[in-house]
Amino acid sequence: MRAICIVLDSVGIGAMPDAAKYGDEGSATLQNTAKAVGGLKLPNLGKMGLGNIESIQGIEPEKTPSGSYGKILELSPGKDTTTGHWEMMGIKLEYAFPLFPEGFPKEWLKKYEKAIGRETIGNIPASGTEIIAQLGDEHVKTGKPIVYTSADSVFQVAAHEEVIPLKELYRLCEVARDMLQPPDFGVGRVIARPFIGTSGAYKRTSNRHDFSLKPGKTLLNVLDEKGITTYGIGKIFDIYAGQGVNKHVSIKNNLDGMDKTMSALKDTPEGFIFTNLVDFDMLFGHRRDARAYADALEEFDKWLPSFLENLNQNDLLILTSDHGCDPTFKGSDHTREYPFVLSWQKNKPGKNIGIRQGLWDIAASVASHLKVKYEFGTPFNTK
Repeated sequence: MRAICIVLDSVGIGAMPDAAKYGDEGSATLQNTAKAVGGLKLPNLGKMGLGNIESIQGIEPEKTPSGSYGKILELSPGKDTTTGHWEMMGIKLEYAFPLFPEGFPKEWLKKYEKAIGRETIGNIPASGTEIIAQLGDEHVKTGKPIVYTSADSVFQVAAHEEVIPLKELYRLCEVARDMLQPPDFGVGRVIARPFIGTSGAYKRTSNRHDFSLKPGKTLLNVLDEKGITTYGIGKIFDIYAGQGVNKHVSIKNNLDGMDKTMSALKDTPEGFIFTNLVDFDMLFGHRRDARAYADALEEFDKWLPSFLENLNQNDLLILTSDHGCDPTFKGSDHTREYPFVLSWQKNKPGKNIGIRQGLWDIAASVASHLKVKYEFGTPFNTK
């Protein structure tokens, strides 16, 4: 008995009712991406029912979809990865993680610099690729790490791998994580952002590492306590600060994540496989590249049939997202959107599961499938 959840990071399906509070009215990652490229070619996701959720150019509704389909009203405030994933495993936040649109307070930053024994540069909201282009030369010359934030609740530290080795960069982030605690400074994630290259051609590497706040008890903890395998692929281990994840592997990109999810089927005859594919968000959504976003969706769609062939009668597959990041929208931030949800089991008919009240319905569905008692959410994979 297995449950597999693959999160297509940032693949939203339309603005939520409170999107105006976030300045995100009109955002719709899937629909607007489809319009921008003249239609999406996603026949396999279409067969599962993706085009039955909302009207998406290029994806016709199916008369008899093979999967159950719907969208999810996220209950927690915010529009970031940590908020979405935590709710997905049963934690509804009552308040949003703090944001620092003017950078971190100078007094706090001085304490941080004293703690790490280094001065820093930056301390502004910025795109990761832009800030290393802007401050990379100064960093290489002085050895001062670049600190910055974004529209998300994050504290990011960028450093050239030949100037500040990875082990030291991770230490700088661990110090920040220890200092950035609730209630005032409890950012969702501290992120190590290593890069390489020379002036004018700096490039971030795949050695990124996220240091998240520790969540409360999630479904992952419940499964782990019962001796059930919880296999995190990609950012999953980092997002939950390792809590309840008893097996994990990092990935280089979406394709690597898909390969490792396929391999996990061989290594995990029973349990929960949980994958995050981040390229949609990190490489294409934030950079507002609709064509590349569409290409990544189509790459996933082409891979999907081979994965489905390797699933058995007792497997449950859930495809979903954690927020939006509309590549046609203003700015470079996430967008407050409904996550989509597709649920598939071999030789079982699909159905319309409507608008789910909370991402924790995914936790409830996984728990129900694995025959584990769980108190939050309503499973959508029951008759």
